[in-house]
Amino acid sequence: MLRAMPFETFRRQRAPVSQEPAITLQKRGTLSMNAPAHAALGSPEAVELLFDREDRRIGIRAVDPSTEHAYLVRPLGRSSSWLVSGRAFTVYYGIPTEVAHRWVARMDEGMLIVDLKEPGAEVTGHRTSERAMEATG
Repeated sequence: MLRAMPFETFRRQRAPVSQEPAITLQKRGTLSMNAPAHAALGSPEAVELLFDREDRRIGIRAVDPSTEHAYLVRPLGRSSSWLVSGRAFTVYYGIPTEVAHRWVARMDEGMLIVDLKEPGAEVTGHRTSERAMEATG
């Protein structure tokens, strides 16, 4: 007679998606915004990238796509993430991109702000765990 084993079935679940605006600075300088970050900016087609050298903060602000220094915002496949090509920006300001990091961002005067003095959560896979996101907030 077979004895019942104490196994349980694993039901794969997606990690909870953060409802806070978050920006990931990927390797090679691409910036990705989650859906709440994109929505906080008004779901723009283009943004401008700003940098506060003194306080080491990145600013992202919606602009008209025809603006000379505009960076187009493009969707990342079928996900709810949005990409901005930021390699020239990160190189110019000496922002390290050897390891991808994600920060919870905040809105201030119409600009999404990322404070690089904060450590951010290291992103090693497709999605960082919710615990790592909480560590940055």
